[in-house]
Amino acid sequence: MRRILACLIVLGVSIWFPSACKRSPAKKIVIGSKFFTEQVVLAELLAQHIEARTGISVARKTNLGGTLLIHKAMLAGDLDLYVEYTGTALTAVLGETPEGNSQATYQRVKEQYAQRFGLEVTEPLGFENTFAMVVRGDDAERLHLKNMSDIAAIAPKWRVAVGYEFLERPDGFKGWSGAYGLKFAETPRVMDLGLLYRALTQHQADIVAGNSTDGLIETLRLVPLNDDKHYFPPYDAVPVVRRATLEKFPELRAALAELGGRISAEEIRRMNAAVDADQRDVKDVVREFRAAKGL
Repeated sequence: MRRILACLIVLGVSIWFPSACKRSPAKKIVIGSKFFTEQVVLAELLAQHIEARTGISVARKTNLGGTLLIHKAMLAGDLDLYVEYTGTALTAVLGETPEGNSQATYQRVKEQYAQRFGLEVTEPLGFENTFAMVVRGDDAERLHLKNMSDIAAIAPKWRVAVGYEFLERPDGFKGWSGAYGLKFAETPRVMDLGLLYRALTQHQADIVAGNSTDGLIETLRLVPLNDDKHYFPPYDAVPVVRRATLEKFPELRAALAELGGRISAEEIRRMNAAVDADQRDVKDVVREFRAAKGL
């Protein structure tokens, strides 16, 4: 009410100050993330770095959901920036069959995102997060399990648990189980990603579809099996930003480029573990990482 009264007084007293009741447009962008720890960590990393380097205010919208929901939010202009994985972009968003190596996949995604969506894929962050088919450590040792093909003979006795997105996407459960000739004891159990490892350790499932950079894998003495048939495509982590946002804030480009190649798989795994296993605050974990890297 005080602000409204002040504006009315200014308008009534003088016509020389017509801008007194107007606010300058906010210099702000919105960063989003999917619904798992690593995505929240990466969103916070981008946000802190951008705020420090450019002075642009960043709103965080994390744990929003799966790939297609985030993609639609980007196209609608509800989000300006998030981190995607190249293999996910190629298969789940573009609907293409993976071909070629990591660089070829990156170039194809970069080209198609620009042409079809007006989205720019910037420099890869430096690590890959592929799907990890994870078993209990004692089972791996007892049954001599190393590769995904090793479970073909025992799969009919095993239960598998997956996230909803892995069940539905073209590079997910159906293609993976077909490539390895796997027939499980029952249909996959679908649950939130955060519950998969608990289901495994509590013997509610015998193998789960996790992520290679999950911090809990080592903490819980779990074993990811090697993709010996090379079914999964490359999944390099890359920031995706709206072209309109880059045009509005050109300083963003240099800030994002500074993060290119700066995060190793081991470093993101440690950050994920600090949040999931040690229950530390994401902001603190990211702040310490940036300081250690001189960012």
